[in-house]
Amino acid sequence: MTLLRRIAHLDMDAFFASVELLRYPQLKGLPVVIGGGHRKVDDLLRERHAGRPLSAIPPEAFPLLKDYAGRGVITTATYAARQFGVGSAMGMMKAAKLCPQAIVLPVDFEEVRRYSRTFKAIIREIAPVVEDRGVDEVYIDFTEVPGGQREGGRVLARLIQKSIFDATGLTCSIGVAPNKLIAKMASEFDKPNGITILYEADVRSRIWPLAVRKINGIGPKSEVKLAKLHLHTIGDIAQQDRGWLIDNFGQSYGAWMHDAAWGRDDRPVVTESEPVSMSRETTFERDLHAVRDRGELSAIFTELCARVAEDLQRKGYVGRTIGIKLRYDDFRTATRDLTLDHFTDDAKAIRQAAGQCLKRVDLKRRLRLLGVRVGKLAKAGSPDHTRWPAAAPQPLQVAEPTPDLFGP
Repeated sequence: MTLLRRIAHLDMDAFFASVELLRYPQLKGLPVVIGGGHRKVDDLLRERHAGRPLSAIPPEAFPLLKDYAGRGVITTATYAARQFGVGSAMGMMKAAKLCPQAIVLPVDFEEVRRYSRTFKAIIREIAPVVEDRGVDEVYIDFTEVPGGQREGGRVLARLIQKSIFDATGLTCSIGVAPNKLIAKMASEFDKPNGITILYEADVRSRIWPLAVRKINGIGPKSEVKLAKLHLHTIGDIAQQDRGWLIDNFGQSYGAWMHDAAWGRDDRPVVTESEPVSMSRETTFERDLHAVRDRGELSAIFTELCARVAEDLQRKGYVGRTIGIKLRYDDFRTATRDLTLDHFTDDAKAIRQAAGQCLKRVDLKRRLRLLGVRVGKLAKAGSPDHTRWPAAAPQPLQVAEPTPDLFGP
């Protein structure tokens, strides 16, 4: 018997917030946003409520979003906060106007990563073919797993949901469909703690009415262009001639868009994938100027390069392309990169190359974000790595022999 291809997308429900609610169950049902600065809340609450467990501290003792001041953005929000229009990637100050009564807590990255490892290990024990897509989501191939065909995959999805909840107290939403593209959309249908089962025959009725942005891969710029062409839903795209889409969006993107609108996607669930790049970036509490705040920027720049180098060394990678990312006070973003003729995981070499990139950007405006990236990665000691020279035979040649603009 030929098995139907059944692919699941599992997305943890408001993961960062849900992890916090395990620590502070008294906040369940209240609007809570996660984001902002360094984690000092727990220590402050312990000092003010000495002798009480964290779970017994009254909700009114927690900091509120209306009192937040800074440049942070929201990582996630509870569903109670989302009802006010608050969402991930929104500036905290903007969110404060929408939901001033929300409780605000910083991210506990260590705790989040611990729960992430736990829920993924549980999934792999049940269904071993898992593609890691980030801290809070995975793709799972149900096709040949016991229970993966029953009720279209619902039986296996229930088992995974229950196993994760029993072990962690966290809920997740799962979409099961013929492929990754539809499964990802399906996982959003019945949040939180929902299961959605879709088949190829459901594309017209369940997928076509959705907005074009629901296709993972159609971004804001494409959405604007599609709207100018009077295409607002996925069904609108599907009804267009494939050649017409190619004429308007290019050979590769136009053809992909047509296939996506019809629910076609043959990408496999990849259990292991190599990273394309590694990066570190930070958003400043206040805008900084390259000249007037040179010392502060220099320290931040050096720290970012050191942290990227540590990430490379810890994970066993080296890279050849060094890049920078700047975001100005008007929210414009600039990126520059430089490809070396050797691989490196050395912080000083990364900083030197990143410093050369700084010479090619406008540093007259104030900055709100700075980032450093290393790309064109190879495993340290791999054939791709060793076939290149271990070090550059000549010093880097630059157009202007000026010092690093942020200075060491």
